[in-house]
Amino acid sequence: MKLIQVLGPGCPRCETLYQNVQQAVEEASIPAQVEKITDLKRIALMGVIQTPGLVVNGQVISQGKVLSVEEIKKLLS
Repeated sequence: MKLIQVLGPGCPRCETLYQNVQQAVEEASIPAQVEKITDLKRIALMGVIQTPGLVVNGQVISQGKVLSVEEIKKLLS
């Protein structure tokens, strides 16, 4: 099971990325736990400078960009 974390302070772009991740996981039937992280100190400790950030199994995959559902599916497959 993948641990997917969406990092951001709760802005509209962060929420859109979170929803896109949820949709991608569901559509591709990917076993995953999806978390939303809004604590700025924790986000900084993870090495993300620009939000929204996307972290999969502890590795920063994207930051500062709202990925589409299709882009997320490709990254997770």
